Amino acid sequence: MDPRLERILLRVQKPARYTGGEYHAVIKDKNEVNTRFAFCFPDTYEIGMSNLGMRILYGIMNEMEGVWCERCFAPWGDMEAEMRQANIPLWALESGDPIRDFDFIGFSLGYEMAYTNVLNMLDLAGVPLHTWERGEDDPIVVAGGTCAYNGEPLADFVDIFSLGEGENVTSEMLELYQNCRQEGWNRADYLRKAAQIPGLYVPSLYQVTYNEDGTVAAITPEEGVPPVVTKRIVQDLDQSYFPIKTIIPSTEIVHDRVMLEVFRGCIRGCRFCQAGYCYRPVRPKSPDKLLEQGIESCKLSGYQEMTLSSLSTSDYRPLEQLCDGLLGYCEPRNINLSVPSLRADNFSMALEQRLQRARKSSFTFAPEAGTQRLRDTINKNVTEADLMNACKTVFEGGGNAVKLYFMLGLPTETDEDVLGIADLAQKVYLNWKQNASYRARGVRITVSTSFFVPKPFTPFQWEPQITMEEYQRRVDLLRNAVKSNKSIIYDWHDPDTSYVEAILARGDRRLGSAIEEVWRRGGRLDAWSEYFDFDRWIDSIRSVGLDPEFYVRRERPYEELLPWSMISVGVRPSYLWRERNQAYKSVVTPDCRKQCMGCGADRLLCDRKCDEILPISARARTEGEG
Repeated sequence: MDPRLERILLRVQKPARYTGGEYHAVIKDKNEVNTRFAFCFPDTYEIGMSNLGMRILYGIMNEMEGVWCERCFAPWGDMEAEMRQANIPLWALESGDPIRDFDFIGFSLGYEMAYTNVLNMLDLAGVPLHTWERGEDDPIVVAGGTCAYNGEPLADFVDIFSLGEGENVTSEMLELYQNCRQEGWNRADYLRKAAQIPGLYVPSLYQVTYNEDGTVAAITPEEGVPPVVTKRIVQDLDQSYFPIKTIIPSTEIVHDRVMLEVFRGCIRGCRFCQAGYCYRPVRPKSPDKLLEQGIESCKLSGYQEMTLSSLSTSDYRPLEQLCDGLLGYCEPRNINLSVPSLRADNFSMALEQRLQRARKSSFTFAPEAGTQRLRDTINKNVTEADLMNACKTVFEGGGNAVKLYFMLGLPTETDEDVLGIADLAQKVYLNWKQNASYRARGVRITVSTSFFVPKPFTPFQWEPQITMEEYQRRVDLLRNAVKSNKSIIYDWHDPDTSYVEAILARGDRRLGSAIEEVWRRGGRLDAWSEYFDFDRWIDSIRSVGLDPEFYVRRERPYEELLPWSMISVGVRPSYLWRERNQAYKSVVTPDCRKQCMGCGADRLLCDRKCDEILPISARARTEGEG
């Protein structure tokens, strides 16, 4: 360890964030590797080490011959100040080497508010911010994760975006790099060759032009570059890598437990949910494989908690069978089993009893909207009866706390829908109150609302976001409606962050200059309330000649070419538009198990090529014709 660092660690919060040396961290001989990858998470150690995707890719890369993947996290403000004062560049935890000396710097992008951290970490590392400033000796900057589906706001700073699930495409990208080094190719040659790998998007190879009104006029790829880049998926999860022997953090993290991913994708079609469309199609893992991986992970880690992870875990058909198998191992060893992502329409007493055996006393459900009309509009496929039955099951099983999640600002929402949230919460309370045996335990009903953000690749990607003032009015309306019942607790998200999130989520590459300006004015760690400054964001966006309202408040017609039109998640834009129209009729679309609606995502499970061959400007206008 750098002697300067040893002195600094005595003066900062949570020094264990920066020391490395954790159990099961991978250490390799530098003389035996030819490709070094710095896996950077643009948030703190506690957040990044809780990310299962990072653990998976870390393991996959370190199993490759000649590759060493190391970790790096965003420093907290106190540590950054010490690093800059002492002129210490950002380093990797495993070796302690500056990441500017690596071949690749990779970022996991799960939240738009981490964008300033990307710039800050590159600057701390001593790596040129812009793609065109980097030379042959500079690392190649890669980014993946959910936000990569519209990475345009970071197009000036990222050399390659990896779209979709990274298990296979990451290996292909690194193997290509190793081959290119042997053959003496330069940086530009490698990037052009990487653009031929399905799932890799190289933004510098696409020219974007704009109309006078600020909308995108055309997206033109260079000759030989695919006009549309389609995400990658893993077809067989049973055969895919899982980090059984995972790193044991040296300090407490957010999700300090074994995480078992039961399936990817989602059978539901909630029209607001980006993950639900981007992670299609559904691919489950077998219960036998999950049981094997869960038990082995506990043995090798010593964790006393295990959680089952997916977008909608209670949709996993053999869930009760899996829980029985895991509890058979967990209960005698006092290991807690938790199952988040439960749906009210398939929550059963059998499942509740299994979870209560694992000491779970609080249950969370997400009706998302207060009335059946609005739940049908967003295709939530949950009824009031479903929610009441689920809560009754919780109370009968001994639970006394229920959390209910909703969104405010959904398309077509009215005051009646907002007050419907209060009505639902009151009915849950009465559900508890009507049984004398429940009342002896007391009850706590938590209602949480977030500010709806229209996201790319959803049926609501064309919708505007309501104003912050209108959101606050609806918050006040709901708060006044529930305040008389002391058993109902109301929490709501602030609108400022969601407004900026909406700008970045649906933005184009011109926003890169605005993000850079925010960073130069001190922006970083914007996902944290201690650091987020709304005025700094708005002033910076306007200072580069852009209007925040253009990105947030404008309804977009189907004919408009969207900034992310060179990307495909497998779901046809025509299908998303049809779902949007169904929303305005409050027509429900059945889930994928009941009826295939032909969204297009199943094409990704085929071996045949499915990429569009039309020019992008034409594709956006003719998608619904074929």
